[in-house]
Amino acid sequence: MKEEDLNFKMEKAISHLEKEFQSIRTSRANLNMLDNIFVEAYGGKTLINQLSNISVPDSNTLSIQIWDANLIKNIEKALLDSNLDINPQTDGSLIRLPIPKLSEERRGELSKVASQYAESSKVVIRNIRREFLDLKKNQKKNSEISEDELKKSSNEVQKITDNYIKKIDIILESKTNDILKV
Repeated sequence: MKEEDLNFKMEKAISHLEKEFQSIRTSRANLNMLDNIFVEAYGGKTLINQLSNISVPDSNTLSIQIWDANLIKNIEKALLDSNLDINPQTDGSLIRLPIPKLSEERRGELSKVASQYAESSKVVIRNIRREFLDLKKNQKKNSEISEDELKKSSNEVQKITDNYIKKIDIILESKTNDILKV
């Protein structure tokens, strides 16, 4: 594994964290809130955004324009079964999702969830670092690199790791502020 691979893997961990954060509901309507909702359709499970047009008419509402009217009940069921805690309002082939304000307690819970996601990402970053260092130690053991090269690699990978951990902290702080904003 080279340093480019190290950066690539750590960048993927950051991307994954950002995607997880998008699914955490705040008090504002966000298209990404529905990214992980699957609907029973056409004999299988299909993402809701592949069955409809989703838009944000205002900051407190999501609008879902369904293409196939036969799927309205299935989409309503998928929305009710999701962890969004939002009651859909159906009007023909249009479903509106009014986004309620979060209670203080719910904001605290969502902040904890965000912290758990961030901590999981930090663990992934540290595991990538450990994997890289183990590889370098094996190279040293097999006399492929010198003690100095091992030390230099260790210092560099630690700097890279620290930068990615810092990025996670910044992303978490931003998401927490977003969640706690009334």
